Amino acid sequence: MTSPLFAAMFAEAWSALIANRLRSLLTMLGMIIGVAAVILMLAIGGGVQREVSASISGLGSNLLIITAGSGRQGGIFGGAGTGATLRIDDAEAIAALPDVVAASPSTSVAAQVVAGPTNWATNISGVTPSWFTVNEWQASEGRIFFEREDRAGARVAVIGQTVAAKLFGARDAIDQLIRIKGVTFTVIGVLDARGQGFGGQDRDDQIVVPLTSATRLLQANEFRGTIRNISVSIASAEALEPATDDIIRLLRRLHRLRPGEQDDFQVANLTAITDTLSVATTAVSLLLAAIGSISLVVGGIGIMNIMLVSVTERTREIGIRMAIGASRAAVRLQFLMEAMMLSLIGCGIGVVTGISLAVVADGLLSFETQISLASVLVAFAVSAAIGVFFGWWPATRAAKLSPIEALRS
Repeated sequence: MTSPLFAAMFAEAWSALIANRLRSLLTMLGMIIGVAAVILMLAIGGGVQREVSASISGLGSNLLIITAGSGRQGGIFGGAGTGATLRIDDAEAIAALPDVVAASPSTSVAAQVVAGPTNWATNISGVTPSWFTVNEWQASEGRIFFEREDRAGARVAVIGQTVAAKLFGARDAIDQLIRIKGVTFTVIGVLDARGQGFGGQDRDDQIVVPLTSATRLLQANEFRGTIRNISVSIASAEALEPATDDIIRLLRRLHRLRPGEQDDFQVANLTAITDTLSVATTAVSLLLAAIGSISLVVGGIGIMNIMLVSVTERTREIGIRMAIGASRAAVRLQFLMEAMMLSLIGCGIGVVTGISLAVVADGLLSFETQISLASVLVAFAVSAAIGVFFGWWPATRAAKLSPIEALRS
């Protein structure tokens, strides 16, 4: 087909749409809503995925968390981490295992922290210097404490960004004194900002002190000498599963647990949690996109109905075209082009609407939405396919009309 003829058919299709502006707009409405919904849902889903990935990566890569078992006081049973079942020796033994890069014992207590006239309730973590390596976390101001400071039980502290803001405001926190349970610590560093973790907790709302200082000065007597957690960094993702099995066997032997006896500790694989959450968020994103795609199908059905009406209204016009030499292929292409124009124009408006809604949602939600070029391209491709699919029957019906019968109508 020659280019001038194609241009003439395009102009004719445009004129037909303009002649029925309101009908064309109502026909495109389904496509507009469908495309906007798909782009918005994919943007929100992508933002959720990125937020989950950022939360996981902030915990460290190839990380295992070993938690002490449950504790008991009289007839009162506590949850995981409340028992005195893990010791520093356990962490040292785990660090010697193959595929283990580092093992960092830690403990934690909640306390009211006082700095001059201000105070703040937060979590105090007692850790070894390897904790910063395992969690890939460093100080943005000042420094972290050294191995010799941990061995000596130095009264030094590295605080989170939230704690620094609550206790010192705009003042420099370095070398300031804070009191935890009546014990004075010197602030030597402020941690990098990490934001929210799982469950929405603020990871910057904590204070990190040497493990020796925490176990000697801050823990209650019944927990003194024990730890609550061991963070273990594994060499590779492939080694996580065998390393987990090695750790379980080692701890059972160290804790003298008999065959069949329940573990007095728990091992959590954060990479497995990441994979599970990633699959879940991907499934949710696809589900949301599928729900939005229903509007695209509805819009396509609307295009088909309107084009069938258009064929009925323009039967005499079709007869005249064929009588003066128009081929059936040209008639089919004419109506197919009108259907595709309805679909693509609706898609274009839908893309603009979807992106605008995603930008608005970005300001309303607690995380950033993620608009991908792929979702826009897919929206256009699907819209073109819908235009062809739902426009083919009306166009074919128009092409099969008998010229004589069409002129008599």
